[in-house]
Amino acid sequence: MTALESTRCSDAPPVDAEFGGDIVEDSAVRWRADLDLGLRYAVAVGALLVLMLPAARGSHAAIGWLPLWLVGMPALAWWALHRFRLPSWRRDEVAADAAPARRRRRGAMQARRRVRPALPARPLPRVA
Repeated sequence: MTALESTRCSDAPPVDAEFGGDIVEDSAVRWRADLDLGLRYAVAVGALLVLMLPAARGSHAAIGWLPLWLVGMPALAWWALHRFRLPSWRRDEVAADAAPARRRRRGAMQARRRVRPALPARPLPRVA
């Protein structure tokens, strides 16, 4: 088994929960893993180009700002492949228990807005 095949098997889940938990076909899993690997390489190569070549930090007349296309768009496509999941930053349970719970003061009410007297409407200036 090659390194590419081991990457294919471990990256993609065998069950797709979005469509009722049906088992995903093996070819779809491989296709998604291959796309994931390709996008990882595209982000890495684009980042290296932007860091190492000054011309890659500029702009092109036909396509615009090059770092957007070399790093930003492949990274966004990679994030979209993972269905726009955000990293989970779990707080330690110990730290959560150690922090005192905030309590609201009783009787504290939101300030009410002052009612302003109605001003008579001024006529708008006439324009020629």
